[in-house]
Amino acid sequence: MKSFLSRWKHAWILSYGFIYLPWFLYLERTVTRNYHIIHTRLDDLIPFNEYFIIPYLLWFPYVAGMIMFFFFKNKQDYYRMCTLLFTGMTISLVICTFYRNGTDMRPVVDPGRNVFAWLVSRLHAADTPTNIFPSVHVFNSVVVHIAVARSSCFKNRPWVVRLSFILALSVCLSTVFLKQHSVVDGIGSMIMCYALYPLVYGESYIAGRRRITGKALS
Repeated sequence: MKSFLSRWKHAWILSYGFIYLPWFLYLERTVTRNYHIIHTRLDDLIPFNEYFIIPYLLWFPYVAGMIMFFFFKNKQDYYRMCTLLFTGMTISLVICTFYRNGTDMRPVVDPGRNVFAWLVSRLHAADTPTNIFPSVHVFNSVVVHIAVARSSCFKNRPWVVRLSFILALSVCLSTVFLKQHSVVDGIGSMIMCYALYPLVYGESYIAGRRRITGKALS
């Protein structure tokens, strides 16, 4: 037992879930009116598309799966990714606590149209249109892809990095095509990620990208 606990002691950081989930659920229960609507003209130019529910839902196994992969395969990548993820998620909760926000863009969806519309209707029933800025879906997707792109685990598997990029991009697009978020939410998430990146990785995002690209070409 002592050996087991010593080997997997880095699991302690996952206890962050006991902070995030109660806080998030509290906001979902209490931010129900008198919140600021985030809506831009660009949002109106983006059509609703229920098929984007697929990448939107794939976000859950994408994030959880990569956390578990690095948990078992690379402790340094695991700590860095979790630190960046959980820092951004905490900032998002703080923002939503003091800046009550939401969206008014959700369309009326006929669940009988197809299975994708039914899934969207289930999403609407489970998730309120509040606490959207910055988008955790976008932030976490970008962070996970950064971790995948930086990791030595995939240096000989460029196809994994490409698939990760496609999935992360699809998730980001799904937030606006499903009308779950405004483009403002996504932009805010990317700015937050760009600002937090050097605090975790010890270099600017641009410098890190150049170094990784250089290694891939060498």
